[in-house]
Amino acid sequence: MRSSYSREGYLTENYHLFHLRDTAGQERDFHFHEFDKIVILLAGNVNYLVESQTYALRPWDILLIQHHVIHKALIDQSKPYERVILYLDRQFIERATPEAALTGCFERADKQGQYRLSPGQQDARTLDGLLAALEKADDGQFGAQTLRDTLVTQLLILINRISLSGGSQQPDPSPQYDPKIAETLSYIQENLSRPLTAEELAERVYLSKYHFMRLFKAQTGATVHAYVRQRRLLYAAQLIRTGVDASKAAADSGFEEYSTFFRAFRECFGVSPGQLK
Repeated sequence: MRSSYSREGYLTENYHLFHLRDTAGQERDFHFHEFDKIVILLAGNVNYLVESQTYALRPWDILLIQHHVIHKALIDQSKPYERVILYLDRQFIERATPEAALTGCFERADKQGQYRLSPGQQDARTLDGLLAALEKADDGQFGAQTLRDTLVTQLLILINRISLSGGSQQPDPSPQYDPKIAETLSYIQENLSRPLTAEELAERVYLSKYHFMRLFKAQTGATVHAYVRQRRLLYAAQLIRTGVDASKAAADSGFEEYSTFFRAFRECFGVSPGQLK
């Protein structure tokens, strides 16, 4: 089913529900969709990166990923990863329930920069029942489509109530990095517009270059160059989404040559800066 959606994420239905369980490893690199997306973790060990935030998901945690929000899942392949994913056509939801503002949960999440909801036990039980009913409703019996539409509406009402009741949580603290690496990551994030080299970063934390590079790779899973490049691209994408010109976004995020930025951006996100804007 996933093969029917392009990298940019085009949805040809009003909504689509996936219930997946696998140990296939992490998703593709950072990406975004043209539709809204709900992820509900059922089991597994998963860190979800949404924009610049990182969430260590727990069972029944809900992620609200509005269209164009950049995200990526980091999956522990040693444990089965089970989740429910719902793709939603925003226009369909707004047409079906114009008075209910059921897309408000996505807008609140994006505005606050808090993309995770953690329902209480009662809400989690209700959520479990709704998901089971949704899967069962796809049986071809009389009124199945109307029943599914109704259940999707009930699901969105529940998620909005959890959102409005304060069920959102702050991003998790950074993983337990070595203090020198934690200091380096903060410095990188605060200085993306200027040159950042392994030599300079190692010197800041009083380590030899090669020991620092080995420690950085062991702690983050990425080389210094790859990590800095990824953070620059994410920052540039955020600037472009707010209306900043692509060339200025490239410069502000530390790219000296626009052609280098353009190639890296397209490779990472699958679209050009102009298409994202």
